[in-house]
Amino acid sequence: MNWTGLKLQFKAIRHDKLCILTFLLPIIVGLAINLLEDMDFSSAAEPSFGIVKDDLSEETIAWLYENGTVAVYKDTEALRAAIIDPSTQTVGVMSDGTEIQVFRSGDEMQMYAVIADVLPQLYTQRNAATEYRQVLIPSESGNDFLKTLLVVITMVTAMFMGCTFNAMNILSEKEDGIVYINETLPMSRTQYIKQKIAIGFLGGILSTIITAFVCIRLSAIQILPTILLISLSAFIASLTGLFIARFAGGLMVGIAYIKIVMIMFLAPPIFFYLIIPSGSIFHTISYVLPSSATFYGLMGILEGNADLGTEIAALIIHSILWLSLYVITTKHIYNQA
Repeated sequence: MNWTGLKLQFKAIRHDKLCILTFLLPIIVGLAINLLEDMDFSSAAEPSFGIVKDDLSEETIAWLYENGTVAVYKDTEALRAAIIDPSTQTVGVMSDGTEIQVFRSGDEMQMYAVIADVLPQLYTQRNAATEYRQVLIPSESGNDFLKTLLVVITMVTAMFMGCTFNAMNILSEKEDGIVYINETLPMSRTQYIKQKIAIGFLGGILSTIITAFVCIRLSAIQILPTILLISLSAFIASLTGLFIARFAGGLMVGIAYIKIVMIMFLAPPIFFYLIIPSGSIFHTISYVLPSSATFYGLMGILEGNADLGTEIAALIIHSILWLSLYVITTKHIYNQA
């Protein structure tokens, strides 16, 4: 490995704004997902009731708390101001003898308007409702699955950064004429390929590891399979960048190819995972796409699975096949070792 040449390649990438952006983007998204991880949005749909201090009985207030959030105001004027405030969806509740009166502004969301209209009737029938035993059956949180899916998509995107690094680096060399200078240097075809793969490989791994660090927590038994999965996936992404640079006629065409390939890397595995049953023949066929193995492996890791033998084997086979194909298709370009 020509370490001096590798340093020069990284120095060139350091000044490429697109490469820097694609490197940092998954990390930023990972941080955002991590910050939102502990947020609970289930209370967003709860009605907000406004009451006047010392107006309702303790029993009525407790009943309102069971059905939403309650804000206490010092007098009716303060309550009225809260109700007509366009930034709130407050439903006013006041005593009407043994019943309650409900007040609303008239411009609230339809859901809150319906709640306000039926609230007095619900209050009247509250004692009858307590005669029925309610059993709540817990279900898996849809938010948890969505967060897992977002984390996996972000990590696959981070692995894809190696593709962008290589494609943009080589295409920039073509447009600047540096590629012709490289052909006159005492550097073999094998050295050139190693150098380019190393750039994308290290960039993809670094971006993915940082993203993983901020997004997920691994058990000791999951660390090695995860490292293997990330390394093999980053290697394949790096090779993909070499293919794009090889067949793209220019920088703009290369960017278009990157977008197409990135969609192909992300969209089919998500579709396969959500639609195709695990263990079916179609699930096995989906491993034809290398990113499917990456996607399935990451989902398995986040679900607590440490057995990624099938996914790692599939990525090893892809790595060998795609590297061999690249060497064969570019054999006539560079000087032999």
